Amino acid sequence: MSNQSSTSSTSATDTAKTDGEHKLGLIALIAIVVGSMLGGGVFSLPQNTAATSAVGPIIIAWLIAGIGIYFIANSFRLLSDLRPDLQAGVYMYAQEGFGSFIAFNVAWGYWLMTAFGNVAFAVILMDALNQFFPGVFTDGNNLNSIICGSVLIWGYNFLVLSGTKVAGFVNTLGTIAKLVPLVLFVVILGFLINYSQLFSNFWGTAPQIVEGVGNHAKPVSLMSQILAPMTVTLWAFIGVEGAVVLSGRAKNKKDVGKATLLGFLLALIIYILMSILPFGVMPQAELAQVSNPSTAGVLAKVVGHWGGWLMNVGLIISVLAGWLAWTMLCAEIPMVAGQKGAFPRAFARTNSKQAANVSLWVSSFVMQAAMLLVYFSNDAWNTMYNISALMVVPAYITTTLYMAKICLNREYDQYAKKGRKFALVSGILGVIFCLFILYASQIQYVALVPILLTCGLPVFIWSRKEKGDNQPLFQNKEILYLSILLLLDAIVIWLLMMGRITL
Repeated sequence: MSNQSSTSSTSATDTAKTDGEHKLGLIALIAIVVGSMLGGGVFSLPQNTAATSAVGPIIIAWLIAGIGIYFIANSFRLLSDLRPDLQAGVYMYAQEGFGSFIAFNVAWGYWLMTAFGNVAFAVILMDALNQFFPGVFTDGNNLNSIICGSVLIWGYNFLVLSGTKVAGFVNTLGTIAKLVPLVLFVVILGFLINYSQLFSNFWGTAPQIVEGVGNHAKPVSLMSQILAPMTVTLWAFIGVEGAVVLSGRAKNKKDVGKATLLGFLLALIIYILMSILPFGVMPQAELAQVSNPSTAGVLAKVVGHWGGWLMNVGLIISVLAGWLAWTMLCAEIPMVAGQKGAFPRAFARTNSKQAANVSLWVSSFVMQAAMLLVYFSNDAWNTMYNISALMVVPAYITTTLYMAKICLNREYDQYAKKGRKFALVSGILGVIFCLFILYASQIQYVALVPILLTCGLPVFIWSRKEKGDNQPLFQNKEILYLSILLLLDAIVIWLLMMGRITL
């Protein structure tokens, strides 16, 4: 008996040690958050934010976005501390607060967001490579771009299959590497720009900023200047929940909240500086016309051609690292959903390296299909980042609603003795910000959200039938949710048929 006990104890210790080797520490979690947010889009911020906005409105837009995302990030942070049992919280908070059907839609939407986001990475990466090989990767969506992007999709597939520890280590190195050119960009501009030019035409009124409408140009109001960059700001912050999504892989659950907040603050500072400092290099009208990645054009004007090369190399490193982080997230969501029964059980399977192999293979096929569709798009980057930005809203709004719910019904008090009022404020303001983002976004992309969510219904029905519990496919409340979703689909189809919106 003593030998058997000793053997069992040794086996348990070895298992715990093996599991620990696959876990992520605080630095790796921060790298996941920062790596997820600081993707290729950050290198295009100068032009994207200046397209129809002056310095003042851009600062206001970032402050609004920063405050709104702070409350969303704080809701994730608080919930990860209060409910560490809800691993991969992006999906589980919706499940706990609003039931299986809402949770499925959150998981489905978030999954599509990560897949489309990775395809957006492919487009901007190929566009950056075109700077070094002119005409080979034109616009990031020609045949050469599709082939190379597809190779990278499957390359990351096999890298993540090698295990979370390996992928996490590579992502940490990539995050550090891509921060170098971004920091250099900010430091160089901080010393060399013309600050009097930076603050001239602060509100975009002298001269008045205009935008083309048909064959005419019309002035852009102050409110429109503030609203214009909002989708860009949301896209920039997607990934703030990265540590929460991978909370099941964390060595210490308390590190999840710390990583979320620290990663958010670091990204916000970088975003604001990268958006406003270029106005000290060139006026808004000129900055709005700089080709992307616009950081390359801005730095090249300040220090010469080597500046453009530096930022293009930085973009390539950034996209490659960000793509890895999002591939990890893309595989994790369906896996956890499969474990909890929201997705079919097949998605829950893992390999010997604890990688979500089935989920990852399916995700890679979805990305491959989207990559092929990019070939037929006239503005692939803009389309992909807009869709990705809005498909994350269901996850954000249900998380903040759940935060508000447990505060209002006093469930919060079961997990903590203080902080309920601030948690409630975080939840409510996070919800308001999500609604504001939908209001500020372009209608054709908002209209795609219910359509894409409805595409997941066959998978939801499959997972329900797989349970074999003789329960109806949709419970009473779920019938109401389904009816609302189908009604929104009908409205979108009607608007399309009437020509009110075009995709």
